[in-house]
Amino acid sequence: MLVKFCGATTAAEVRGVADAGADLVGLWHQVPAGRAELSAQRLAGLAAAARATGRLQPVLVTFGSDVEALARLTAGGGPWWIQLHGYQPPATVRALRALVPDGVRIVKVLHVQGASCVEAGLIGAYERAGTDCFLLDAVTADGRIGSTALPLKQATVTALADRMARPFLLAGGLSADNAGRFRGAVAHPRFLGIDVDSAARGPGGLLAEAHAAAVATAWRTP
Repeated sequence: MLVKFCGATTAAEVRGVADAGADLVGLWHQVPAGRAELSAQRLAGLAAAARATGRLQPVLVTFGSDVEALARLTAGGGPWWIQLHGYQPPATVRALRALVPDGVRIVKVLHVQGASCVEAGLIGAYERAGTDCFLLDAVTADGRIGSTALPLKQATVTALADRMARPFLLAGGLSADNAGRFRGAVAHPRFLGIDVDSAARGPGGLLAEAHAAAVATAWRTP
């Protein structure tokens, strides 16, 4: 199981989630009004800090669709994963796949509102375009996406996973307290790991090692 904590803004947060047992750290760039938004320079610095831990892989989390700009961010030792968190079409994935260095993994977020997934009919197209894996995340009733802290229904998760040929990461209000609610999703043959934001944060709003460790331990405990 891969464990990803999202929205780091400091090198201390990066080191903390690495020490907590994380595999991936999400770094935001081109996330309009995002509380963890990073400049390209800060993104490069934190990506380097992640790699310096010896275990943590940086993930560029973006609503952007300028494939040339995104590809430049992965050049020269940039993030190893790109998470497309907006409503970018399969054509964007195809164009990005043609530009990024070998080894860069493309994650396409699928947005789920209630029991409905906006992109469900495009899963096959995203796979053919070059998506390496999907991330399932919740959309609020008013359409807000990203770090909503809303949990998905397990039946919805597994139904979508059954339509995929690629692995998936699970997001949406995951915490140390609700790991047991998703054992069916974890047991799915295409389950790859979890993506957590809010539950890994301390009182000051930053990612905290103790909170992150509690989440990682709970989800990795049979």
